[in-house]
Amino acid sequence: MGTIDKVIRILVAVVMVVLFFTHVITGTLAVILLILSGVFVLTSLISFCPLYLPFGLNTKKKV
Repeated sequence: MGTIDKVIRILVAVVMVVLFFTHVITGTLAVILLILSGVFVLTSLISFCPLYLPFGLNTKKKV
């Protein structure tokens, strides 16, 4: 996973958490988005997205 991919995932996760805690999103959608933001942060920290594997995606720059 490339750096830009990681940064975008973290930013999206932060936005979803802020929307959750400011009560802009509520209910089931809020819980689902909060879980998804956790997944985004986790995959950014470990630099691996399991969904990229079956599709053969790679966002890391080739050296």
